[in-house]
Amino acid sequence: MSVFFVRGGISLKGNVSISGAKNAAVAIIPAALISNTPCTIENIPNIRDVDTLLDIISDMGARVQRLDEHTIVIDPTQLGCPVVPYEVTKKMRASYYILGALLGRFGKADVAMPGGCKIGARPIDQHIKGFRAIGVDIKMENGMIKARSEKLAGGLVYFDTVSVGATINVMLASVRAAGTTVLENAAKEPHVVDVANFLNTLGADILGAGTDIIRVKGVKSLTGRSYSIVPDQIEAGTFMLCAMATRGDVEISNVTPKHLYTITDKLKDVGAVITEFDDSIRVQMSGGISNTNIKTMPYPGFPTDMQPQMVSLLSLASGTSIVTEGIWESRFKYVDELARLGAKLRVNDRTVVIEGTNQFTAAPVKATDLRAGAALVIAALAAKGTTKIEHVHHIERGYEDIVGKLQKLGADIVRSDDSPLPGAAHDSGTGSFSSYSSVRECS
Repeated sequence: MSVFFVRGGISLKGNVSISGAKNAAVAIIPAALISNTPCTIENIPNIRDVDTLLDIISDMGARVQRLDEHTIVIDPTQLGCPVVPYEVTKKMRASYYILGALLGRFGKADVAMPGGCKIGARPIDQHIKGFRAIGVDIKMENGMIKARSEKLAGGLVYFDTVSVGATINVMLASVRAAGTTVLENAAKEPHVVDVANFLNTLGADILGAGTDIIRVKGVKSLTGRSYSIVPDQIEAGTFMLCAMATRGDVEISNVTPKHLYTITDKLKDVGAVITEFDDSIRVQMSGGISNTNIKTMPYPGFPTDMQPQMVSLLSLASGTSIVTEGIWESRFKYVDELARLGAKLRVNDRTVVIEGTNQFTAAPVKATDLRAGAALVIAALAAKGTTKIEHVHHIERGYEDIVGKLQKLGADIVRSDDSPLPGAAHDSGTGSFSSYSSVRECS
């Protein structure tokens, strides 16, 4: 099992380039299956979740080619309509986008209930509600979602709660439906907009992405094109906090500053000096960290995927901070690990009270999920001594070469490795496609 060893107390300095957005990539890859011709996707992050998803669609009959480390071609022309079993979907939550994509392509699919990070109940009731509104018959049998439609037709969908996953999934399913589908109370996150922009590049007719009302006018077909994925706002935010926790000076490039406003505003409040440029930001931190209160909310509110990292940072602040989780009910499972490093935390339901301390102290810890793992990295970078972080596969699901990027900023971090790095499973620069033949037809 791979681990990180981090010797803390070194101020990070230099420039780090942000990869393509994980949350956009894991939706755009399934979206490419709806196309009638191959799609080229650029700025793809080289992470485990992408590898897992490429394995899944390859097993379904799509052909995947890596042109380079961050560019792939997906040819869906040989795609079957398979049963996607739990052994496949349990690896990542975003595998549920395959359901929407297959409905958009074939009008039918059998997909197992997905897995992913254990951060609380993540029901798909809003997905099902949306599918039914456009003419899909949904049944749940033995943990499988069985979806069928004689003819997809536009409809009105009002989401009872704001859901990124449901917004994207119903958008995928409705993009080739007859008529117009209206999604109300839709999610507005940058990766929702990115998926809509990708589909529009292929010939879809989607208006309103980025607002709470999205209109999808169905088209007969989509044609593959080249598309570059938006930069990852959560990776950018994580490196901003790494700079602050180590009292560093870091320029973070390949970002969209407007996507980071909620994060940057809060970081300025607690003492960071932040300078924005066209496609980069500079984060400087020399003084103490001030306490603050935060509640995570759907975009443009403070992102839930930055909550563990902020708890880690605020553990170094002066005074008492309160962080309330407004999205998931079980996203504080990592606090025991932070406490091993010296954090003083009290959890009550969806709220954590943080009593600031001046110093973390190294200890062996375990990443419990993706963003919790990032929080431990931030703490370890600031800690006195050398911290051992286990279960780093969680971290590598969503952060490309985090060790290499931190090393370039001066961090003393190494990866003790007994498992392959992401990107090894598919052809790279060979000009050939990799594909698999284990396609099972839907009944």
